[in-house]
Amino acid sequence: MDIILKGIKEACSLILSLDSEVFEVVLLSLEVSLVALVMAGVIAIPLGIIIAKNRFPFKNIVMRLVYTLMGLPPVLCGLLVYIFFMRRGPLGFLELNYTKEVMMIAQTLLITPIMMGLVINEATRLQEEVLNLAKTLGASKLEGFKLLLFEMKTGILLAIITGFARGISEVGAVMVVGGNIKGKTRTMTTYISELKGMGEFERAIAVGIILLVISFLINSLLYHFLRKRHYES
Repeated sequence: MDIILKGIKEACSLILSLDSEVFEVVLLSLEVSLVALVMAGVIAIPLGIIIAKNRFPFKNIVMRLVYTLMGLPPVLCGLLVYIFFMRRGPLGFLELNYTKEVMMIAQTLLITPIMMGLVINEATRLQEEVLNLAKTLGASKLEGFKLLLFEMKTGILLAIITGFARGISEVGAVMVVGGNIKGKTRTMTTYISELKGMGEFERAIAVGIILLVISFLINSLLYHFLRKRHYES
């Protein structure tokens, strides 16, 4: 308990003193996770709706694959990305390993199926009722699709928040591909892992508290923004 209290005190000290090392780690973590979230959202949200809305061969297999990848072990994801971008790998010429860009790619691959699975579930749950209502009212297919998107806002919000939470808290994949290099690829989660190994538990808890506060603030902003748009629509 004493270590936790000291960690809280250390967190306040780091924030108030504008500790350069901690703020560098925080900014990199946010950059990697937010870019990965945008890339994953661009892929997962439209594809999830398309998969749920349309009938095509092997649809059940595709959905089972998406649901399986929702539980993809982060370390395995990181390993696969690392192999692809290693010098002998098919994309080795890009020389991206141990850069923040490859960390963004790893996080994107990790959270895309999670967001897609949640969108598929929401679209599947709502589409029949919503599209039938739109058809009854004489709406066009485009208008029916817009109505479906409107009704899915809460589900899409949940997918976005879940994706961000998964990305910002990730350690295994980014450790494998990024290497936790100071000033280059060190994120809050990999920094906490390093501090724990060094026995600096108070500072590790302090960084963990900062991580929780940032996650809470970002999720609150996302929730407020999307709910505001929901009421304005």
